[in-house]
Amino acid sequence: MKRTSTGIFPLWIMGLITLALLLGGSVLLWAWGTGVLAGTLWLVFSIALFALALFGRPLMLKLLGGRMSEEALAAGCCDRRWRVRRPDGTVLYVEAHGPENAPTILLTHGWGLNSTVWYHFRKHMVGQFRLVAWDLPGLGRSTPPKNGDYSIEKMAADLEAVLATCGERPVVLLGHSIGGMITLTFCRLFPQHLGSRVTGLVLENTTSTDPIKTIYGNSLLMALKRPVLCPLLYLQILLSPLLRAVNWLSYLIGTAHLITHLTQFGGEETPEQLEFATRFGLQDSPAVLARGILAMFRYDATSVLATIPIPALICTGGRDRLTSVEAGKTLLAQIPLAQEIHIAPSGHLTFLEHSEPFCQAVGAFGKACLLASAA
Repeated sequence: MKRTSTGIFPLWIMGLITLALLLGGSVLLWAWGTGVLAGTLWLVFSIALFALALFGRPLMLKLLGGRMSEEALAAGCCDRRWRVRRPDGTVLYVEAHGPENAPTILLTHGWGLNSTVWYHFRKHMVGQFRLVAWDLPGLGRSTPPKNGDYSIEKMAADLEAVLATCGERPVVLLGHSIGGMITLTFCRLFPQHLGSRVTGLVLENTTSTDPIKTIYGNSLLMALKRPVLCPLLYLQILLSPLLRAVNWLSYLIGTAHLITHLTQFGGEETPEQLEFATRFGLQDSPAVLARGILAMFRYDATSVLATIPIPALICTGGRDRLTSVEAGKTLLAQIPLAQEIHIAPSGHLTFLEHSEPFCQAVGAFGKACLLASAA
């Protein structure tokens, strides 16, 4: 997929709503100024539309739960950072938290996010593990590939390159959403690392096939994929600068927060978590996001599941609208050493919305895998 702050259609929905408000306010103001509409009420209404379009965010946050805390917006500092240069011109940003001699978890974030999304996860886990996080190509502080290749296979090769910089100690791979897809593709392309360099997998809110097949409303979206979704995504690439401006307007009006609330959470997020997740939508190039989604349409890792020889923890959310629980059940049934943690109610950002039970499960699983490898 999946853009973690919006998804496929919501980017366009947010833009349409925001532009409709601005256009509606402009038309009403023009009509009032030219005498087509009479009365002070029309003037007030047109000004209100402009105000909502430009300053609706605080109101939306209030409606969805109250005040924000700036503490939740901090990325936090890291103990070490470095960059990995790839043959296609990508320069990957990598950072590590925690002592180098601690057991290591290598974190791969979802699409439309970057490594700062693990802020809350780090708060719970950094005392127990060395956490290594990286930015996917074209996102965060990683540069895009010069050849325009955003395939899952390319990113799995990037993951192997990051793994090579993590030292000789075994690691657990944790992938969220597209991060899980990258991890499964890594297992297919680099099976020699499984059981030696990699001793366990955490696959969170992810799928083994084209994510359109496992998203809420998949029957309709599959029918629309070629005639509607693909053309819209190519149009998104062409209109990327305009859509980036629209994203800012959507953030100011609060529609970005509403879409994030509906698509990413299960309804139990805090205002701080909502603001934290929504801000990622302002940082990414719509063109990069579209290319990544198009690449995911070609993704399929079902053939590798039965061959994975190491333990896997499958995390599903009871209210995940972007990756169905059934997708997790497929992973659980086909990966030989798989076990499940089902956190309900939670949406696509389970590790953020319900960080405490998620971290407890990952911590116990990670320690078991890494201790077993040391025995």
